[in-house]
Amino acid sequence: MADKALLGVLVFLILFGVIWASDQITLQGERTIYTVNCKDGSWSGNRCTSVLAPGVRHAFRASRTRQEVIHWVRGSDEPSEKYTDCQVKNRDNWKCNSRKDQKSLFVDELINGRPILTTTQSTTPVPFHAVVKWKWYALQAGIRVFTDADY
Repeated sequence: MADKALLGVLVFLILFGVIWASDQITLQGERTIYTVNCKDGSWSGNRCTSVLAPGVRHAFRASRTRQEVIHWVRGSDEPSEKYTDCQVKNRDNWKCNSRKDQKSLFVDELINGRPILTTTQSTTPVPFHAVVKWKWYALQAGIRVFTDADY
């Protein structure tokens, strides 16, 4: 009986870890973009000629009832930014329009939790590179074997 309980706990922990690593469990419906830097190298598309290093984490909290998105950098003293001209479906699917009286948006649209370039930005390169949550934490822990950003 104890073996079955131990197996059940182990299966639960593995399942919880997979869900956490895929960023499906978040506090207060937030979405985070885990940026990376190309340490001692340069970018060629999403490939770093050296190794990846963890960058900053950009967090977003989207409100469907208020049709606004709040953005901040996790662990930073920078104040958060609120964008009010938005169309919010849920935490992973929203779009905000830039306003002249606001600082420019770090990301102005998410589809399925991933940042999307709008047509006005399509001629400029993506201003950042990012990886999935588990890879960012591996980089943070000192595992420097990755060379490709996920987006």
